Amino acid sequence: MSDRAFLRCIQPGCAATYGISEARYDCATCGGLLDVAYDWDRLTVPGSLSFFAERWATRHEPLDFSGVWRFRELLHFAPQKQIVTIGEGQTLLQNVDPRRVDLALSAGNLHFQYEGMNPSGSFKDNGMAAAFTAARMLGRRRVGCASTGNTSASLALYASLAKTDDGAPMRAVVFVGAGKIAYGKLSQALDYGALTLQIDADFDACLQRIREATERLDLYLMNSVNPFRLEGQKSIMFRVLEGLDWEPPDWIVCPGGNLGNSSAFGKAFVELKELGLISRMPRLAIVNASGANTLNELVSRQGLKWNDGEWDQAIVDSHYDAMTRDGRKAKTIASAIEIGRPVNLPKALRSLDAMNGVVCEVTDDEILDEKARIGRNGYGCEPASAASLAGLRKLIADGVVSASDRVVCILTGHQLKDADATVGYHTSMFTGDASERAGAPRRSMANRPVRVADDIDAICAAIEKADAS
Repeated sequence: MSDRAFLRCIQPGCAATYGISEARYDCATCGGLLDVAYDWDRLTVPGSLSFFAERWATRHEPLDFSGVWRFRELLHFAPQKQIVTIGEGQTLLQNVDPRRVDLALSAGNLHFQYEGMNPSGSFKDNGMAAAFTAARMLGRRRVGCASTGNTSASLALYASLAKTDDGAPMRAVVFVGAGKIAYGKLSQALDYGALTLQIDADFDACLQRIREATERLDLYLMNSVNPFRLEGQKSIMFRVLEGLDWEPPDWIVCPGGNLGNSSAFGKAFVELKELGLISRMPRLAIVNASGANTLNELVSRQGLKWNDGEWDQAIVDSHYDAMTRDGRKAKTIASAIEIGRPVNLPKALRSLDAMNGVVCEVTDDEILDEKARIGRNGYGCEPASAASLAGLRKLIADGVVSASDRVVCILTGHQLKDADATVGYHTSMFTGDASERAGAPRRSMANRPVRVADDIDAICAAIEKADAS
């Protein structure tokens, strides 16, 4: 298997390669990010994506039940006996009537890929299935991550169930920024038994510290800088294609935080095109929160491009230097994308180039309004997920997306990941605190609870008044 799959630097001018038996996260030659790459000529690849539909008939088999590993011929790096799965990826593409979210799209053209139905409640489980498989192949017993919440929850869950080849348990270590994680996510890391360290820092600093820890301890890093994480996340796109009868949509719209998903999605479609399994590429839209808008600032305002791997590092360095000088840190209600220095920036630039992509940003108010609209359609999602729909609304208004385009919005996590944000939105009439309410927009989708006396007449009157309004 190892001679058919390997690690390769993404920088075209370098393209150094390493064996998958090496626990590497970046290139020893140039410091670039790594891909899991394949010698496809030496692998058996189905001639059509419809091959994978046959595995619905054998879902009693654990690997075929997994929404990641039933596509294992497209993630061909591990012997089957070492694959880790807990039933991740049981997510189906959902068609949504655009009129129900007040969008100017033609009927049948809006879809939600709702990843909140994964075992830990977010898309991260797709990547963890692959990363824990790699950890098992490497014989690692201690795994760790820095997290704004979802990564820690998924890591802790998999570590509580996964075993090494000799049956020993894996130990999960989680770094979270103090006060920087939603309780719904923190509760998972604690319940699943992870050693949880609350660092007096933001996510970017936590990631730096845990990378330093990997150099001093026998700790296998599970953040999305780990190339195997992104291999698992490719499967989200395979399931999207499955839901569209194997035809690519016109647009994939996803939130942008550490940029792992957008990086994985681009890699998935590039490989499928090279293998002749799709005839065209969809376009990609990455949506930042305005308070964590590094990618939009660099791409949309400063013109940063992949440029065949010769992207302008000076633009990035200047932006980060200004952030440090001005004391600017990411801040948004969408905690899952509250990241100022995205580690997968180069891979995201590559995806934007390959998929003719765009980047935009949306405010927290826009995110929360769209989150409520999504909820009215029966899909409870965390705030970061709703950035997809908010971004799509902006792209339609700007004429980038047309009514005839078929669009898939990625909803990354479950509503109960951040219940405080949901309740806060619906119980407050205005945005901001009392000192900020002058001129603040009303929360247009708020569904405020009605306080009623313990009296049946008053209760019935309240119901009738609500029905009449």
